[in-house]
Amino acid sequence: MTSATSLAAKAHALATDHDHHAIRALYEDLHRHPELAHAEHTTAARAAKELRDSGVEVTQNVGGTGVVGVLENGPGRTVLIRADMDALPVQESTGLPYASRVDGVMHACGHDMHTAMLLGSAQALARGRRHWTGTVLFALQPAEETGEGALAMRADGLLERFPRPDVLLAQHVSAGPAGLVAHIEGPVLAASTSIDIIIHGRGGHGSRPDTTIDPIIIAAAVVGRLQSIVAREIAPRHSAVVTVGRIHAGTAHNVIPETAELGLTVRSTTGEVQDQIVTAIRRIATGECAAAGAPAEPEIRIVKSMPATVNDAATARRIAQTHREMFGATHVIDPGPAMGSQGHCVMRIGPGSPVSRGDVPSCPLCGKEPRRVEQARCW
Repeated sequence: MTSATSLAAKAHALATDHDHHAIRALYEDLHRHPELAHAEHTTAARAAKELRDSGVEVTQNVGGTGVVGVLENGPGRTVLIRADMDALPVQESTGLPYASRVDGVMHACGHDMHTAMLLGSAQALARGRRHWTGTVLFALQPAEETGEGALAMRADGLLERFPRPDVLLAQHVSAGPAGLVAHIEGPVLAASTSIDIIIHGRGGHGSRPDTTIDPIIIAAAVVGRLQSIVAREIAPRHSAVVTVGRIHAGTAHNVIPETAELGLTVRSTTGEVQDQIVTAIRRIATGECAAAGAPAEPEIRIVKSMPATVNDAATARRIAQTHREMFGATHVIDPGPAMGSQGHCVMRIGPGSPVSRGDVPSCPLCGKEPRRVEQARCW
């Protein structure tokens, strides 16, 4: 096995021989032209061109707008490097000279930088073949923000049509001091579940509340009670979040509506805790509606769910040591896991993968049949 020191030396040689100004220009161009999930047509075409210009074999339209590049360089292990491409429906107001030129769309989550970094890595690896052997896959994933892109690429044969990777590498930029590289062994990002709750009441005039069953009052009780889940039902050794991010009810000041709607996000670092929280949400919403005499049970829908991202400890440790050799020990930090989520973790392989074919007969969150055999959760 190659030592960390020699890995660092090779990585340094690849980086030193690289045109960083061209990659920055590429990043700024991607930032100017953001595209939403499933619509990354120009971004994907640009990425495919950059890969081909580097001498990488390219396949487009994998799982929609996904792009896969294969760079073979003799015997050795196969490594998949992944980046996401989609932007967010956010209006940019940074005033940067390379700010978004698309009204209402912005690369606010760093996917433009991720894409530029992957393409820069492809150029460096293709140019510096003398420093390494093996096979590298470059996966440019669409629709990370919706949680659908990695599943779509898996369903379209990412791990069957191309060399099967031994290691999967991904990265994410984050706000913080410049010049630091973060590495975490084990859990990195949380499992995430988005839930919609529709509460049914009996509407009427605001001057006659006694003739109604007010769904807004029920919704308020549900919101308050939800805050007790993490405080009183989840063991303190676990990290978890229950956030109500959306409440909608009514259209007029003096009318009690028929329904009230809540939108929630649930975050935790293990699937077991995630399931426990979702079960508690169902119990609380159903119980509050029953206590208020609601005419029907609440509708509770799992809108989107992503499993936790867990780094392979040995791989993370080895790469972190290489970066310490390259940048110095003080520039490599372990910030601990965060409660954000990522859609690339469903690309992981092996037994127990959340999207391994045939492993999961039904959704562990809602018990329903998954839409596709590759799925383990209701997306």
